[in-house]
Amino acid sequence: MDRHALEHALRQAAVPPTHYWIEGVHEPSPTPTDFLYAREDPGGGWETGAYERGTHKTIARHPTEDAACAHLWQLLNWVSP
Repeated sequence: MDRHALEHALRQAAVPPTHYWIEGVHEPSPTPTDFLYAREDPGGGWETGAYERGTHKTIARHPTEDAACAHLWQLLNWVSP
């Protein structure tokens, strides 16, 4: 699942848009206080993590966008109603 498909699936699942941030596809403005994210890792690959109180905290690094998106889907389905 790429980031466009993930964003579509999250909307279909009614996950609140302030709960997640997907680089280049869903970047809420103003930036929410806390959210889960998927973004390109400056060192290569992708990362998923949590943004809390102004700090990005990496949860996992992934070799591909698809792997990062699958992980973010799992994280959001765990925390969303």
